[in-house]
Amino acid sequence: MNGEPAIEAQGLTRRFGTVTAVDGLDLRVPRAAIFGFLGPNGSGKSTAIRLMCGLLRPTAGRIRVLGLEMPREAERLRARIGYMTQRFSLWDDLTVLENLRFLARIQCLPRAAREPRVAALCAEYRLEELGGRRAGAMSGGQRQRLALAAAVLHQPELLFLDEPTSAVDPQSRRDFWESLFALVERGTTILVSTHYMDEAERCHRLAILSEGRLAAEGVPIEMMRGIAARVVEVEARDAAGARRALLDDAALLGSTQLGLRLRVLLRPDLGDPAGHVGRRLAAAGVAAQVVEVGASLEDVFVMATGRAAEPLRPAAAA
Repeated sequence: MNGEPAIEAQGLTRRFGTVTAVDGLDLRVPRAAIFGFLGPNGSGKSTAIRLMCGLLRPTAGRIRVLGLEMPREAERLRARIGYMTQRFSLWDDLTVLENLRFLARIQCLPRAAREPRVAALCAEYRLEELGGRRAGAMSGGQRQRLALAAAVLHQPELLFLDEPTSAVDPQSRRDFWESLFALVERGTTILVSTHYMDEAERCHRLAILSEGRLAAEGVPIEMMRGIAARVVEVEARDAAGARRALLDDAALLGSTQLGLRLRVLLRPDLGDPAGHVGRRLAAAGVAAQVVEVGASLEDVFVMATGRAAEPLRPAAAA
């Protein structure tokens, strides 16, 4: 991951009228790695990717991609990148082979290399038995494999994936990520946007975006270890009651209910967070087991974005 970064942004900003979609983004994406964008809808992930591809002109700031200035040198960049959108963007009325052969011509692959390359991709992405099937008749996981094959047909140095697994089942998502790691092993740099925590945790490096700004950035495991909070889990029959009992605790940073369990974020300076919560619950008459646990990436996310919201207060009786 050493050497010149694949992407380097300084103060990258994009406004649409009065709305700031990307706000002063500073970023370095290393080569031959998977770099993740994690954030909710509207956080600026897709706009940032379009800026990096040269599809949008920044309002302010600078960005270099594979050593090229964007958007001035966007035309030179296009042959060196692949782009897979969230929505399936190939031709539904063409078969798998027709889609790939047509794109091979568009990408100007040498005539002699087209069929071997298409055949190799069909074998790698398990499309061999689907060659004659129209894209519109394929399942979500099959369409995803076809879209990835199309995106890497010309062997790009840099691959952009904009929420590529939002419409597929968990097993297809796992298989898809195995394919991404295989691409990285061959030297491809991948930037992927997602709102799935388990996918974000698979990235070599991760940026958390919130309202167009960089809220946190780093190696996922290091981000979890370095969280500015203590985390405890509460197991109680009355989890909702336990949550209400902690509502006015000055040490509370946030909480979320997971069935009969309650996950609680507390100030990092507490010496005994489990004991602190246990005493609060006992005083409120709530029987519970309390244990301190390690932070998850979701905990990092809610702390970084300020989404560790207080529980909703019950509505007043009519």
